[in-house]
Amino acid sequence: MGSRDPQQEQYIHLVRLGWDLRVLGVPTSLVVPATGPPVLELMSTADVRVRVQVTRRACGWAFVWRPWWSVLWRRGEWVWAEADNAADMIVSAVTG
Repeated sequence: MGSRDPQQEQYIHLVRLGWDLRVLGVPTSLVVPATGPPVLELMSTADVRVRVQVTRRACGWAFVWRPWWSVLWRRGEWVWAEADNAADMIVSAVTG
């Protein structure tokens, strides 16, 4: 994804993920605040709102998620943004 602004790249990854989740029948909302990173929100089967962010790591971009009330990220709640099955993995983790 070249030399785009990091927030623009975050937005692009989240829009793609939102579309993939839509195909799976999962409703999402993209939140693009005036300041700060964009966030994709979805509801778990337990009616818990989950926020997905995308962050740059050494080897590429990764989606990380947590319930809206959680202060800390739990281990294992991430997937590479370029993974073909990223949406499936997030749905499985959120609904499982």
